[in-house]
Amino acid sequence: QVQLGESGGGLVQPGGSLGLSCAAAGIAFGLYSMAWYRQAPGKQRELVAAITPRSSTNYADSVKGRFTISRDNIKNTLYLQMNSLKPEDTAVYYCNADLNERHRYWGQGTQVTVSA
Repeated sequence: QVQLGESGGGLVQPGGSLGLSCAAAGIAFGLYSMAWYRQAPGKQRELVAAITPRSSTNYADSVKGRFTISRDNIKNTLYLQMNSLKPEDTAVYYCNADLNERHRYWGQGTQVTVSA
């Protein structure tokens, strides 16, 4: 059974930092491209950052220079370090694992709220 378990969300003040983790089970983690998406209330889910099996990365323009995605293929874990957080970063953050159309999985999401 495939499981993607996000953790690390919470409430943080503007300008603060937060780190998210996504522990994967039931997949050959090292073969998957991994990504973080987010969905704010009333908005569509959007890509935040992605990382290939060989750790090539890409970021949404809105988070470049502030967020860092990384992975540990030994621990089967995906990370997202978020710095200089803004209120507009408030959303539910989802972990995504993607191998092909038949093997694409989502976590349950973790809430990140940036507010004074």
